[in-house]
Amino acid sequence: MDSQFKQLLLDDHTSCSTCPAPSSVGQFFEGLLQLLFADLAEEKLTSAAAVQARWVQLQSELNQVLQYQYEEEDAQRQTMSFFDQLPILRKRLLQDAQAIEKGDPAAESLGEVIRTYPGFFAIAAHRVAHALWASQVRTIPRMIAEIAHTRTGVDIHPGATIGDHFCIDHGTGVVIGATSLIGDHVKVYQGVTLGALSVRKEDASKKRHPTIEDHCILYAGATILGGKTVIGQGSIIGGNVWITKSVPANSKIYYQAKIHDGQAKDADFVLFKNEV
Repeated sequence: MDSQFKQLLLDDHTSCSTCPAPSSVGQFFEGLLQLLFADLAEEKLTSAAAVQARWVQLQSELNQVLQYQYEEEDAQRQTMSFFDQLPILRKRLLQDAQAIEKGDPAAESLGEVIRTYPGFFAIAAHRVAHALWASQVRTIPRMIAEIAHTRTGVDIHPGATIGDHFCIDHGTGVVIGATSLIGDHVKVYQGVTLGALSVRKEDASKKRHPTIEDHCILYAGATILGGKTVIGQGSIIGGNVWITKSVPANSKIYYQAKIHDGQAKDADFVLFKNEV
């Protein structure tokens, strides 16, 4: 090895800010899901003592991961705060799984959704990452989000706020930006983007991503952009629609192709207001 290149690598390693290895974060996250959902567990827990032991082990793993970036006292505080939220987090994830099962005729059971659906895995990763993000933890939630992104193709920033009974169907290509606000009973199909109109660095602290109110459906390929863009409750957004302005409640928006002499022409933008 060239000595100059060797020194370059050494300088990079010695000057790098301390952070946990992705494998450590992944181990904690996978272990957490296996504790919360027996359907995902490699080994089923058979006693209350076994559950308690696994709980304590995972607390230790998270605490160790957090200590790469925080003082021991802060890491312990954040660990306890996170684990206090787990009963509610599991309840919300079960509601998400139920929403997916209800929304997909191909789903045969709740266990199937939990074991095999990429949408559920992505939502689970987000809810875990968001709980840490809300406690001002930063790098680790991004790493958990990237685990889900790599496995499922769903890219949800940990800062996004997502309501209950959330359903991601298929999921590949879904992108949800950091300042997105999503209400309850929302269903999102593959390829949906909730993005920003501006990518300027000076806008980082502003709300750049849209708001999706309760009971909306966003079909495949829909792109919704802008922090001031609100999709009113009960609305249906059709596939491949591009939206940069707010939509009233109970609207249906889609493109309708014109057919002339057997050839599809440019599509019309169609808005049906107050149509369920």
